[in-house]
Amino acid sequence: MRRMRNVKIVATLGPASDTYEMIRALHEAGADVFRLNMSHGSHEEIAEKHAIIRKIEEDTGSSIGILADLQGPKLRVGVFADESEMLEEGAKFRLDLDTAEGDSNRVCLPHPEIFAALEPGKTLLVNDGKIRLTVEACGADFADCVVVAGGVISNRKGVNVPDVELPLAALSDKDRADLEFVAELGVDWMALSFVQRPADVEEARDLVKGRAAILSKIEKPNAVERFDEILAASDGIMVARGDLGVELPVQNVPPIQKRLVRKCRKVAKPVIVATQMLESMIESPMPTRAEVSDVATAIYEGADAVMLSAESAAGSYPIEAVTTMDRVAAEVEQDPTYTQIIEASRSVNGGSVADGIVAAAREIAETADIKAICCFTQSGTTALLVARERPRVPIIALTPLVGTARRLALSWGCNCVITGVMDRFKGAVVGAAKAAREQGFAGENDQIVVTAGVPFNVTGTTNILRVAPCDERLIYSTDPE
Repeated sequence: MRRMRNVKIVATLGPASDTYEMIRALHEAGADVFRLNMSHGSHEEIAEKHAIIRKIEEDTGSSIGILADLQGPKLRVGVFADESEMLEEGAKFRLDLDTAEGDSNRVCLPHPEIFAALEPGKTLLVNDGKIRLTVEACGADFADCVVVAGGVISNRKGVNVPDVELPLAALSDKDRADLEFVAELGVDWMALSFVQRPADVEEARDLVKGRAAILSKIEKPNAVERFDEILAASDGIMVARGDLGVELPVQNVPPIQKRLVRKCRKVAKPVIVATQMLESMIESPMPTRAEVSDVATAIYEGADAVMLSAESAAGSYPIEAVTTMDRVAAEVEQDPTYTQIIEASRSVNGGSVADGIVAAAREIAETADIKAICCFTQSGTTALLVARERPRVPIIALTPLVGTARRLALSWGCNCVITGVMDRFKGAVVGAAKAAREQGFAGENDQIVVTAGVPFNVTGTTNILRVAPCDERLIYSTDPE
């Protein structure tokens, strides 16, 4: 299913989008990748959604990506005798390991690892940052705090510790069970929550064993500080702005978003911008002007994908939300300023033969009358390198591997076509020309650029480029092979 845009759309599935009819409608409206939120739903419900997506893929002939988003450790306070308490600014409040019900002076925080990492002067945030506590004194089983920003605290509200690296793994016991389940089920991407260090990514990679690509969610200040290391260990990145905006001053998030997107593009790894993109469309059929601007900004920055969360999972207008995002993306990409910004942010990359081939392909495509860049890829690396260039012409990624096509559904501009196994370059050129015509990217009188690696079917061997006609008779008449 050809899109009239390059940026991809990720839609989260939930109670508002759990039937074949609705999920197919979301795909036809513009969703390229579906997110399964492992924080909600049983394994049986997740498996049902997965099966529906694969059936839609079969019925439509599309390559649809599936992203499983692991919950990560959840840090929460205990319960109160009266269910909630009002904390006044300037008041004293203790967090401890005592499991007795809380009151206006204290409550249980059943996470000894937090106390082990705390120091006086550090900050604790409760209920998405609405309540802010500063640690005055602490020990192995308590933290005496002063209330800096007060409010109502109630049972099991979430706790954030923004300025401390916690001795917690990104994967809880639940996450490990969920990871194994969805890896066996056959998802394409695995999103890790609570990433603080590259070791968190490596642990997940050891468990996944190549069955899915690893995407790290950047939602903690520690992850921002160690981003280069985390990026090197990951296959992709999600800029999870909701949690970042809790743990960091909100004005810090936009420049961080811009910086992370550019770093991902430089190393040719897909990046999703996520959280509250069209939040008002949970209840309204129309977004706010500010939300439209927010989506547009992520696209202008060069993000590979933008994501809907509750808007498509639990909102009243899931199809309208996807349609809005699709229309905003198409409009932005037609803006001459978009092209100027994207090309101005293009960096000189690498020094490998593959880097040179894809840069040359983009240059030729933009200086000659070329309709598409067709790249043959086993692992998806060549397509990612071409996407990094952000060419003005469409990218057709041809691969014999269904899994590679599904993973590339997340990557900017990649239109994936499943091909047979190729063993000769002329056959690849003929296949590329046929695909370009059948997908509506070129006509018989047009030309395409074809890149591939010889020998075929070996990962990382991109070493050949050809400008070819789309008329197969011309290919055979001009190629003595």
